[in-house]
Amino acid sequence: MSEESARRKVPELSGVDLARQALAAAKEQAKARGAATAQKKQARRGGGLRSGARADGRDPLPLGAAISRLITERGWETPAAVGGVMGRWPQLVGPEVAQHCAPQRYDEGERVLTVQCDSTAWATQLRLLAPQLVARLNADLGQGAVRLIKVLGPGGPQQRFGPLRAPGSSGPGDTYG
Repeated sequence: MSEESARRKVPELSGVDLARQALAAAKEQAKARGAATAQKKQARRGGGLRSGARADGRDPLPLGAAISRLITERGWETPAAVGGVMGRWPQLVGPEVAQHCAPQRYDEGERVLTVQCDSTAWATQLRLLAPQLVARLNADLGQGAVRLIKVLGPGGPQQRFGPLRAPGSSGPGDTYG
């Protein structure tokens, strides 16, 4: 009677239930085989993931992220920031000063920003404003990015040398503006 009661407690599986059970067993076996195969392949390749759904260093990046990564890897943070300052010069110094004074170059080693003015009066004005401008630039770029602002006056007319010039006459100097 005990065998008979055991048969009654375990329901007999129909065709659909048997198929589900067989599918589940097949999935488990495939999973086990797949894990073993993946380990063998990984051992042959030298370890590590080669590709797949996980992110790695070879995945495509948005342009902005790729440029940021390149700037960081090469150590170009300060020159790139100073380049951004040159593009935003009118917002930093004001439109009136920007109309008469323009940044020319940045020496990263000495941390000197060279600015050219179109007249001696504006060059003098910018020399007076230089300490405040250095403080503003360092607040924007990070402390110590700009140590000094070198102010250049106007270039003046080019001096021409040749047979039709009187020797010794240097012409007008820095008086325009």
